[in-house]
Amino acid sequence: MISGYLDGLGMVLQLSTLLAIAGGTLLGIVMGALPGLTSAMAIALLLPVTFGMPPVAGIGMLLGALCGAGASGSIPAILLNIPGTPSSVATTFDGFPMAQKGEAGRALGLAIVASFFGGVASMVILSLLAPPIAEFALRFGPAEYFSLSIFGLVIIASVAGKSLLKGLIAGMIGFLVSTIGTDPITGVGRFTFNELSLLTGVNLLPALIGLFAVSQVLKDTFEYDPNERLKESGHRIDIARPRFIETLKHWKAVMMGVISGSIVGPIPGAGGSIASLVAYDQTRRFSKTPEKFGTGHAPGIVSVESANNALLGGALIPTLALGIPGEAATAVLLGGLMIQGITPGPLLFADQSGTVYGIFLAYLLANVFMLLIMCLGIKLFIRVLMVPRKQLLAAILVFCFIGVYGVDGDVFNLYLMLGFGVLGYFLNRYNFGTAPVILGLILGPIAESNLRRGLQSFEGDWTPFFTRPISVAFLIVAIGLLALTLWQNYRSNQQSTPAGDDSV
Repeated sequence: MISGYLDGLGMVLQLSTLLAIAGGTLLGIVMGALPGLTSAMAIALLLPVTFGMPPVAGIGMLLGALCGAGASGSIPAILLNIPGTPSSVATTFDGFPMAQKGEAGRALGLAIVASFFGGVASMVILSLLAPPIAEFALRFGPAEYFSLSIFGLVIIASVAGKSLLKGLIAGMIGFLVSTIGTDPITGVGRFTFNELSLLTGVNLLPALIGLFAVSQVLKDTFEYDPNERLKESGHRIDIARPRFIETLKHWKAVMMGVISGSIVGPIPGAGGSIASLVAYDQTRRFSKTPEKFGTGHAPGIVSVESANNALLGGALIPTLALGIPGEAATAVLLGGLMIQGITPGPLLFADQSGTVYGIFLAYLLANVFMLLIMCLGIKLFIRVLMVPRKQLLAAILVFCFIGVYGVDGDVFNLYLMLGFGVLGYFLNRYNFGTAPVILGLILGPIAESNLRRGLQSFEGDWTPFFTRPISVAFLIVAIGLLALTLWQNYRSNQQSTPAGDDSV
């Protein structure tokens, strides 16, 4: 481990890498502070920029965007009572009431430091847990990888939308699209329609940018209100500075957030909103003054924000060790890893240990840059909130076109991007979700190739897929998750069904 960190340190401590991490963090902070723009969208926009970069610099930039967006969602949540990201919903419970008391700077200072503590703690947990998990996964064969890919898709699909069926349908769309291109076993072209650009399969970059960035632009365009404009709060914003001492006084709230985020983070598909709500609920439950929560109470802000960033490191554990992303943003990050030539999974820690530990250190530096940029630029970010929506959408769309076309100069990828953008818009509009599509694209080839290799190894016998212990464990958990989700959907439908009219 020490030699891995020394190799990684040499990769990280280069000016170009430091600038890449800082730039990614800055963009993530801006995107997270704008309601409706997510960390997944920030990572998707940065993917073309990382082409040609060394792996640690490119992934460090993406991790910076992930870290920055996760922390800056607290800015509009505190100042405007508008969550910048879904995980910032719980920040509004005490952040906005504190701002209404004229203590917006104090609330922002608490949120910044708590996010930093949560991020650093999650990096430590990530570096300790990911390697043993990957070492365990070295026992995997074709049967285990096939079951793991099915397990990953089921988990993401089950939480992607309000309906399990819709999530599974979206995942199957990704699976079907992943079959386009050259057959991995026989080398025969499939569904290419004589288009040379499709011989190598659907390019992951235009798919990612289309599903996450273009679809959001289309959504905001069709739902655009010309009279809508975010305005600065009428309350005085005092000097925002990091509140280290005050945050440490609420160390129990910090620990509750770190524990909640670290537990929820590795569960693929759980999401930051769950972690923050769990942290807030548990902190209030064990508080001596639970009645103060919701009135601008500091522990409420600290617990939520530490959970938000602790979740990110936790979500990276299954992403790096197993190739199963923990949420939508890490699903896009998984695509970025593969575009950089880094294949997540158990062999990653054995074959590219220096790169892995360099990524760990890059994530730590991203948290440091997040702390510095957030402290220095609070007032500037408030001005960014004032950018007219139509100008912002136009700029994002231009960046999408430049990014996709600039990679290899293939116009066909622009059509792919627009096609996936339209697909993503309708999937989101009807609550199917776009994350399962990306997971289908990524996990589809893994599932197909390992299924066919397994059948070749087992001479056409299907029973090893259902008798090997690890493979069976993944399949049983996947089936159990399906059953649990179906039961929860049934209970939810029963509770939402209006009771009969007793007046008759």
